[in-house]
Amino acid sequence: MAISSLHELDFYAWTQQQVDLIKSGNLVDVDFEHLLEEIESMGASERRELINRLAILLAHLLKWQYQPSFRGRSWQLTIKEQRRQLHRHLKDNPSLHARLDEFIADSYIDSILLAAKETGLDESAFPVQCPYAQIELLNFEFYPE
Repeated sequence: MAISSLHELDFYAWTQQQVDLIKSGNLVDVDFEHLLEEIESMGASERRELINRLAILLAHLLKWQYQPSFRGRSWQLTIKEQRRQLHRHLKDNPSLHARLDEFIADSYIDSILLAAKETGLDESAFPVQCPYAQIELLNFEFYPE
């Protein structure tokens, strides 16, 4: 039977142990292998959060544009909420802004699927590439017609 590390047994305790080791300058005992994995994972998590928020925003903008007769307060509030969350996320992680166009393109594919699922429209009803500019997506006043 393999001996489990503190990292596997009690993640929180492991994080506190690593902090204490680093603060005390005891770098020899730092679990660098797991520490690097966790840092990489945190970065990937921030990227995924941004892409997910963009996909939801884009899907609602597509629904707004392609089903104008169904526009309502709920869609408008979701658009506003996602924009607020995006602004907050980019403020907390400013380096993500440099790759925002790439993340928009990645999330747009998901947004088409989400919009098609929620509207009943065929995926082909939506543009192949994102029809909205980065500045429009982040603009609280922009709603496509």
